[in-house]
Parts: sequence; structure tokens; C-alpha cells
Amino acid sequence: MLRAIVFDFNGVLVDDEPIHLAALQRVLGEERVELTRDDYYARYLGLDDRGCLAAALEAAGQPAPPERLARLVARKAAYYQAAMRRQSYPFFAGAVELVNAAAAAGLTLGLVSGALREEVEQALGEAGLRRLFKAVVTAEDVAAGKPDPEGYRRALAEFNSQPPLPARLIHPHEALAVEDSPAGLQAAAQAGLVTLGVTHAERGPELRGADLVAPGLAGLSLARLQRLYVEASRR
Repeated sequence: MLRAIVFDFNGVLVDDEPIHLAALQRVLGEERVELTRDDYYARYLGLDDRGCLAAALEAAGQPAPPERLARLVARKAAYYQAAMRRQSYPFFAGAVELVNAAAAAGLTLGLVSGALREEVEQALGEAGLRRLFKAVVTAEDVAAGKPDPEGYRRALAEFNSQPPLPARLIHPHEALAVEDSPAGLQAAAQAGLVTLGVTHAERGPELRGADLVAPGLAGLSLARLQRLYVEASRR
């Protein structure tokens, strides 16, 4: 029985991957490191800012000590926030509707993201969704980002320990993770969740390891999602 849904943020609820990429490219360019669009989607999608920047620097043969990474993460966040001030957060078609429908049906909702908490809270607040999420786990809340399962395990722990407490414990196999990257899918699967991979034209084949696959959230009703979950649980 499906009792909970845990969403990724960037690339699942909010269509801001191009904005993140542009900010990362700007920061790395200032460090004389090139980050191509193809490399980002093939190698770094799903990593948090620190993980992406560290990997890109190391691939370029540059050192990535903690103090340098901290400066670059802060600079990238400033560029991203400046872009967001020029526009509202671009939620994917169907995302807000699905979250509202799931909450109205009594499902417990969580979010696990490599984004910074300020970014997530601001976006959810703008869309009027924050109160619907029982657990929100961001980059600052974990020691290791995706593909490490720490974020998903923390979300499940909060489902079962934070008020209002469930009538019985929510087990991992009763929760569905909605992800758009191999790293996110790996993290959710290691935590024991059923996984739904939301594909995009430029990276759909990478999500073959998901228990379920959908082209996007637009047109994906909660009833359809529940049927897909049941099918995956029987495999």
C-alpha cells in the first residue's frame, strides 16, 4: 500500500536545471574550468553543489579543499538566487497539482534534495506547498549527498518520529521516491523505497534502473501513480 511519496526538487518539481547549470558554469569558468552541458547531464546531475563542484575541479586536475568549495558553493548560490529574483520558481506542469492531490488523499509527503534549504523553502512557500511536506531534507541536513541514501533514511525517520505520528510505522517499501537522476534513484533504492524515474529527452535512457518510468508529471494523476506503484510492488 502506498502511504508516502518523497520528491526530489530540482528537475522533478522545479524546472530549474538550466539555471543551476548556468550558475555552475559561471562559477567554474571563473576558476578556469569548463563545464559543458553534456558533462553536467551525464556525470553530475543529481549531485549537490558541493559534490558537483568538487568533481568538476578534480576532473580538471585542480584541488578542491573544503575552504575553496565553501566559497564556490556560496558564490554559486548567490548567482542562482539572483536569477530567481528575476523570475518566479518554474514548477513543472502537473507538479503542484500532484502534490496537492497526494496531500488531500492523506499520503505523507517528503522532499529530499541536494539544493540549499533557502532555495527549497522559498520555492515551496511561493507555491503554497510548504505546509504539505512533513519532511524536507536539504544539502545542509546530511553529511553525504546523493547517491548516498542518508537523505532518504532521514526523511523516513522524520515520517515516523515527528508529529503527527502515523498510526503505524511507514516502512520504506510503502514509500515512492520521485527522481530524475541516476544518483537520486540509487540513493532512494538503497534506502528501500520504490522508485519512479521522471525522464527528460536528453537523459531518459539513464533512468532504466527505476522501478517505474514516466515522461513527466503533467497528466500523471494520483490514481495512475498508485496503480503504477502497485504494479511495481508486485514484481
